[in-house]
Order: sequence, then structure tokens, then C-alpha cells
Amino acid sequence: MRAYVPVLLLLGFVIANAVLIIGISHLTMRARPTPVKSSAYESGIPALGDARERFSVKFYMVAMLFIIFDIETVFMIPWGVYYRQLSCAVPLLASGVCPPGNISFFGLGEMLIFMAALLVGLIYVWKKGALQWD
Repeated sequence: MRAYVPVLLLLGFVIANAVLIIGISHLTMRARPTPVKSSAYESGIPALGDARERFSVKFYMVAMLFIIFDIETVFMIPWGVYYRQLSCAVPLLASGVCPPGNISFFGLGEMLIFMAALLVGLIYVWKKGALQWD
């Protein structure tokens, strides 16, 4: 339990800081709309339609697929960090090298299976037409 005290303190500080910043901005903010503030910014083109316009389901499908495949690639980082340990049949030497003759296919094999599953999922989504924007 003692090991979690710094994490809990940091979490408490972050929450207190967020509440304090939002509270101070809410108390000190005055709504003064002006024509300049209401004008188009970024591209300079006036907005067409309502901000709550309905989007196509295809937009959400592509967005969810992007998030899914993006999160899946994040799982490759820990694999890359532990690749040496995963590809050695015995514990690594003090120098971080696998002893000769003890290299295994496990580390590479598990990532190949993982990537094959991703590829099957991508092919399935592609064949179903979920990536078609029209």
C-alpha cells in the first residue's frame, strides 16, 4: 500500500488542480460576445449549417476502425522492449545477450501471430466495405 502513496498523491493533485482551474475560470469569466469573436476563424470560411449536423455512419465506422488499429499498434511497443527476453530460451546473461544456441522463435512468432490476426481483421473490414467512403 505504501508504494501507491505517491501515485495517489499525484492523482489527488491532478484532480484538485483541474477542479481549481475550472472553478477559477468559471468565477472570473464574463461572457461578452462581439462580432469579431463570432466570426469564422481557422479557414476564414463562414460555417454552413448547424454545428449539430448529423454525420454519416461511415464516418464513425472509419473512426472506430482507426482507433482499434491504432491501439493495437501500441501493443507492439512492450513487445519490442522485451524482444530479447522473449526470444531467448534461457535467462539473458548479465550483458543482456542470449547465450549461443538458446535463441528461440517464441518472441518473433507471437508477434507474427498478432500481426496475422490484425491482417485478417483488416481484410475482413476491407471486404465488408467499411473503408469505402462513398
